Amino acid sequence: MTSVEQFLKSNDIKYILHNHPAVYTCDEAEKYCGNIPGVACKNLFLRDQKCIRYFLVILPAKKQTDFKKFAGLAGVDKVTFADSESLKEKLGLKSGAVSPFGLLNDKNQEVELYIDSEIYNADIVSFHPNVNTASLELTKEMFHKFLQVI
Repeated sequence: MTSVEQFLKSNDIKYILHNHPAVYTCDEAEKYCGNIPGVACKNLFLRDQKCIRYFLVILPAKKQTDFKKFAGLAGVDKVTFADSESLKEKLGLKSGAVSPFGLLNDKNQEVELYIDSEIYNADIVSFHPNVNTASLELTKEMFHKFLQVI
């Protein structure tokens, strides 16, 4: 059992575990995880131009990412992908395993979370439990409960 699963169980957050081959991209996830219920999503770890602010952005997998629009929403001039060192430092994750569960490792609460309304309002969502060889399926109620307790 992963530390994410332990956290969910200790907070009475119910989930269904799906094991699958390692996936690094939305295309690979569609190939190996397409049978998992819920809205397919992508999790982007971004930073501002000055590396002062970091963002975890969760969008539907098929939705085009508009960096300029997001920068305006976040109140910064420009955003870009954060590097793998920052991902490891801030969320304790490797590329391919980014998910909201990484926020459990954000002890200094430095990463700002932005969730597209389609994901937030979806009946079922699934995310990697900080490794890219599994996905945890949660109902909307359980996902919202997770967001409240982190």
